[in-house]
Amino acid sequence: MIAIIKYNAGNIRSVQNSLTRLGYESIITDDENEILNADKVIFPGVGEASSAMNYLQQKGLDKIILKVEKPFLGICLGLQLMCLYSEEGDTNCLGIFNTKVKLFPKTDIVPHMGWNEFETIDGQLTQGIIKSNDLYFVHSYYAEICKNTNATCDYILPFSAMLQKDNFYAVQFHPEKSGCNGEQILLNFLKL
Repeated sequence: MIAIIKYNAGNIRSVQNSLTRLGYESIITDDENEILNADKVIFPGVGEASSAMNYLQQKGLDKIILKVEKPFLGICLGLQLMCLYSEEGDTNCLGIFNTKVKLFPKTDIVPHMGWNEFETIDGQLTQGIIKSNDLYFVHSYYAEICKNTNATCDYILPFSAMLQKDNFYAVQFHPEKSGCNGEQILLNFLKL
């Protein structure tokens, strides 16, 4: 079973609908046993870092996430909350990835919204994707490049488009909104 972590950040249903289209069953849950016993765990998110992190802490989900030993995928805000710290709301995060999340420099092209390419450094999730690598991004904050970065994107400046450490994977883009490439990345994760 695939567990999608339920917390006060949007986008959960669209992720579940993508999994259903791919032929996979999932549950939306904040139950410790369901999360820890799932075959795969997905941590999606659209929202604001400090309020999302406060909710995780109130529900004890911050500690549960760190105990997960099966393949775990953070999406968008999920990736950012898996980092050490976010400038958004001056937020201490989960610390899975040893990098910080920063606000893009103030310009008239923030947020980063729309299709963009990324450059793969290394990674199991990018096997078999179409050469153009177009993926859909919506974010104003970015994770700095670090030793856990396995794909980068360049928008105003280079940032981590994908991160991976042990069983923890994360993507800044929205695979559930990224057409064939996004589906392939989700499939690659589901087959880990």
